Amino acid sequence: MSETKPQEDKDVDGVSRRRFLQALGLGATAAALPEGGLLGSALPGSLTGGAQGEDSFGPDPVPITLNVNGQMLKLKVEPRVTLLDALRNHHHLDRPEAIDLTGAKRVCDRASCGACTVILDGKTVYSCSILAIEAQGREIRTVEGLEKDGKLHPVQEAFVHCDGLMCGFCTPGFIMSSVALLEAHPNPSPAEIRRLLDGNICRCGTQPRAFEAVAQAASKMAATKTSGGR
Repeated sequence: MSETKPQEDKDVDGVSRRRFLQALGLGATAAALPEGGLLGSALPGSLTGGAQGEDSFGPDPVPITLNVNGQMLKLKVEPRVTLLDALRNHHHLDRPEAIDLTGAKRVCDRASCGACTVILDGKTVYSCSILAIEAQGREIRTVEGLEKDGKLHPVQEAFVHCDGLMCGFCTPGFIMSSVALLEAHPNPSPAEIRRLLDGNICRCGTQPRAFEAVAQAASKMAATKTSGGR
């Protein structure tokens, strides 16, 4: 007895049901993609590249403005440039000198060690893994912005007092993570300090001193707040 293969249902135009569903699926996928494909995302007009349309950007450098430590910095970067590179290596758009905010360090360059940590809208981020253009319109804080009127931040003072550093490459990232930690948790337990700083690595092995510094800074900041001063 011979086998008979099932016939595909045909409509009046001779298009199979399977073909119709395949075409429908491809059409829905195409409709969901941004104009210009996956790489053709749109940003506000301030990022226009000129020749590529009013709302397109890249691959050529585009002007951006970053709010860093309360100052508006204008620069021109390729869309692929990370926030870390923009802060460390790029120049002001309207004057010749470099931005030169080198506190955030490039160490692993893959969001593993925390040496490049900055605070973005109150939360810590690895600046090696966020694009500079993504940081526009957001409040960026780096270790350079902690000192006020010649006086170190309590966390910085505690790191010095507790000798919480050795080679120093990880220190700015540890300090920024510690500042964010204490702003969110003013009275952390030792276990919380260890857990909340687990995104930062000290290859020299001085984590215990760093944890001690955070606890000391927490006590000082609490006492200062009680007394009404800084």
